[in-house]
Amino acid sequence: MVTVRLATPLRKFSDGKPEITADGETLQEVIENINAKSPGFADRIIENGEIKRFVNIYVNNEDVKMGKGLATKIGKNDIISILPAVSGG
Repeated sequence: MVTVRLATPLRKFSDGKPEITADGETLQEVIENINAKSPGFADRIIENGEIKRFVNIYVNNEDVKMGKGLATKIGKNDIISILPAVSGG
């Protein structure tokens, strides 16, 4: 299992917890497995098969958009951080 750190706007999918664990060999699989337990999670992250423009995802502090995106391979000791943009004024 990997550790997934969730920004505050996503914590409604984790009963308010800042971190959850999930299984998956790729980032896509991890997101799908979280979505299976918390429907609607993937809709906040993915659009048309890609990571949404204003969502940043890091695996061990590396921006996945600069690499393989949802196809990023995930190791069992990896830490995934998901940070949707927050706007306001």
